[in-house]
Amino acid sequence: MSAAVLTVLLIEDHAGIARQIATFVDGLGWQLDHAGTGALGVRLATSHVYDVVLLDLNLPDIDGLQVCRAIKAGAPSNVPILMLTARDAYEDKARGFHDGADDYLTKPFDLRELALRCEALARRSQLHVHQELRVGPFMLLARESRAHYRDVALSLTQSGFKILMLLCREHPHAVARAALSAHLWGSEPPESDALKSHIYALRKQLEAAGGAGLLVTIPQLGYRLALADEKG
Repeated sequence: MSAAVLTVLLIEDHAGIARQIATFVDGLGWQLDHAGTGALGVRLATSHVYDVVLLDLNLPDIDGLQVCRAIKAGAPSNVPILMLTARDAYEDKARGFHDGADDYLTKPFDLRELALRCEALARRSQLHVHQELRVGPFMLLARESRAHYRDVALSLTQSGFKILMLLCREHPHAVARAALSAHLWGSEPPESDALKSHIYALRKQLEAAGGAGLLVTIPQLGYRLALADEKG
C-alpha cells in the first residue's frame, strides 16, 4: 500500500479507463472524485482542495488544455496537474506544459507509474505550500501543528489539528465523515467511532476559546465550519 493518502480528482470521459483508475486508487486507500466532463472537472477543482488532478486531454465538451488553464487560474490551491493522453508528439506535450501541466503520462500507462507520479507531484507541491493558513478568525501553522482562534491558542491533539485544518481548507463547504476518516487514518480506520470523539474534543476546545457553534454537524454528510461572517 502507498504510504501517502492522497485526495485525487480524475477528469476522464472514458468509462473503462476511469473505472480502472478508480479501482486501483481505492486499493491504495486514496480518495477519488471523478468528473466525466471538463465543465464538471473545473467546477470540482475550483471548489475543493485536491492533492493531484489527473486530466485527460480529449474531453467531450472542453479541450483539456482549456480545462488545465481554468483549474490553474481558479483552484483554491496550486494543485499539480498530471495530464493523461494518447497525444505523444513533442508539440502536444509542449502545449500542455505551457498551459500549466506539471507532468505528462501517455496512454496506455502502468497504474503503478501513475501512483508514483502522483506521489511525487504531491510531495513537490507540499514543499511550496505556505505554512500559515488564515480562514476567518482562525490562524493555523501547519509546520508546528498549532492553531489559534481570535488570538487564543487552541490546545489540540494532532488529530484535532488535522480535522480543523481540513475543515478550514474546505470552508465554506462541508467535509464528509468518510473524507475526515481517510484524512486521519487512510484506508484503515479504527473499529470504534473515534472520529466522533475527536470531533467532540475539537468542539469543546472551540467553545472554551469563545467559538461555540462554529463546528456544525451536517446530518447524513459530515461537518463544516459556520463562521460569523456567513451569518450576517
